[in-house]
Amino acid sequence: MEHTVIFQPSGRRGSVAEGKTLLEAARELGVDIEAPCGGARVCGKCKIKVEEGVFQKAAIDSRVTHLSPLMEEEKAFLKAQELADNYRLCCCAGVRGDVLVFVPEESRGAKQVILETGRERIFELNPAARNYYLEMDPATLDDQTDDYARLQAGLAAKYGLPVDLRIDYTVLQSLPVAVRSEQWKVTVTVWEGKEIIKVTPGHWDELWGIAIDVGTTTVVAYLCNLKTGEVPHTTSLMNPQIRYGEDVLSRITYGMMNEDGLEKLSMAIIDGVNTLVERLTEMAGITRVDVVDMVLVLNTVMHHILLRIDPKFMGRAPFAPVFKTSMNFKARDLGIQIGKGAFVHTLPVAAGFVGPDNMGVLIAEEPHKQDRMMLIIDIGTNGEINFGNRERLLCTSCATGPALEGAQIKFGMRAAPGAIERVKIAPGDKEPKIKIIGQDDWYETGDEPIARGICGSGIIDVIAEMFKAGIISSSGRFNKEASASRVRRGADGKMEYVLCYAGDSSIGQDITVTQKDVHAVLLAKAALYVGARYLMQKLGVSKPASVTLAGAFGSYINKESAMVMGMFPDCDFDHVQAVGNAAGDGAKLALLSLAKRQEAREVAGFVEFVETATESDFLEQFIAAMAFPHSKDRFPSIQHILENIP
Repeated sequence: MEHTVIFQPSGRRGSVAEGKTLLEAARELGVDIEAPCGGARVCGKCKIKVEEGVFQKAAIDSRVTHLSPLMEEEKAFLKAQELADNYRLCCCAGVRGDVLVFVPEESRGAKQVILETGRERIFELNPAARNYYLEMDPATLDDQTDDYARLQAGLAAKYGLPVDLRIDYTVLQSLPVAVRSEQWKVTVTVWEGKEIIKVTPGHWDELWGIAIDVGTTTVVAYLCNLKTGEVPHTTSLMNPQIRYGEDVLSRITYGMMNEDGLEKLSMAIIDGVNTLVERLTEMAGITRVDVVDMVLVLNTVMHHILLRIDPKFMGRAPFAPVFKTSMNFKARDLGIQIGKGAFVHTLPVAAGFVGPDNMGVLIAEEPHKQDRMMLIIDIGTNGEINFGNRERLLCTSCATGPALEGAQIKFGMRAAPGAIERVKIAPGDKEPKIKIIGQDDWYETGDEPIARGICGSGIIDVIAEMFKAGIISSSGRFNKEASASRVRRGADGKMEYVLCYAGDSSIGQDITVTQKDVHAVLLAKAALYVGARYLMQKLGVSKPASVTLAGAFGSYINKESAMVMGMFPDCDFDHVQAVGNAAGDGAKLALLSLAKRQEAREVAGFVEFVETATESDFLEQFIAAMAFPHSKDRFPSIQHILENIP
């Protein structure tokens, strides 16, 4: 008997024979889990957490009882709270039913490669939080003005702040001690010129904020100096919610199918945010309370879940969010552990699944200030597309799914050491060359076998190269006439291409690209293309002046491979650029500039959302895009490549 085992956040899944341990399952599926003792049950390093519940998209009901009973070795290594939270050791837990397990960061053998950088932007430094140093006259029997009024009057007289400046409740509680600790000399932190959010005894020069881009798959955080605009530290992690579903619809479903689903989803991302805060403050040698402002950008479903707002109505037409406007929340109300009086700002929602993360992209790239017609694509599990200029700007979203990031691909994996990230295939003998994350040079047969799977950029490369080499046709089907030893029928009788033989892999089996893999990528690329094409048609434009690829995925892919596949409409190569994490850049800009927050509000009112799925010819357009590069549209920029395809 076999059971389905899913490992997150790697996304690897497969059928595992009953009785095998999770460590054996991990090795079979190419999941790198720390096990220095080799499975001898003496190191306690291979911790995992069993996620319980119904996972509809994966079609499994995962339970901790689907593993063999707890062993004494586990009781010795796992803390009481870990045992209560369904932690197990992989080397001890035998598979007895379907199970989804989450591998915590400390147990992962290979760390995820997450793009944290964007590019430099020009902006006016004007943060929401500012420090004001104040020396006040002490209270006396002759002057019994209350501490709060004394503070208000001093700030109004010296800095012209409103005399009725409000004060955070927690700051009010600590005010008497704060003003007397340094003989009535204090540094007052004021938010947006409206509220006192911190009072520090004496002269305090530090002013810190954190900007966070909460993606469906990854979360990136930036520590920003609000006085200088510098970003001295950045850190990231996999989105902890991934254990509950790899895309937003899966997470909506999990929340609906499980009584405590929304609470679990919300707490997962809040815990992730707090982990990033802890890392950044340790890097900078400061404390959590020194962080006085935060900006979050995230897609609309993540946005609702983090705020504990049920997103279930976004999973059905008309996909309306609960609110669209930008908002300010007290960090403590959300469970985010920074300064007690600090606020968390979220950028506005454009519509439906086009959320604050897309607004971050727009205020970073500024298409609304340009004359040229810009196509901006933020490629991720949920793709956002923008097209237009200062005259008119349209946006839409498309469910590309996790295939482009390695999930739902037989040997797909997240970007981590051991992942194949680049591929070239010789058109003659169909032999591949591969480049692996963690290696500077292209892999040569005979080198140490370290390939574990294929990540997103490698998937785009290999499928584009298979098309160019004549291994697959423009429809994505394998060419049965392709004479090459690597083109074969797999164990399931379906055609596949052997990218890496077992002897050149670290997982002891051939790494292949299957017909199912090609189809999954075709679906994802068609969704992107159709979204972009609809926006262009609405504005009567046949070709974009430029294409901007935003996000981590967009920064790693080969733009020639992407265009050969038809991921976006034809554009001159010189005008196709990758800009890194533009959503993260937008979060930083909104943290460092009140003007950018206002710009986001204005752009939210200017950009027009297009619901492509309701277009009368959507199915026709989608089917036409289910070809490499397209069944009808022309691609002059790569015509010289297309003409040489067998």
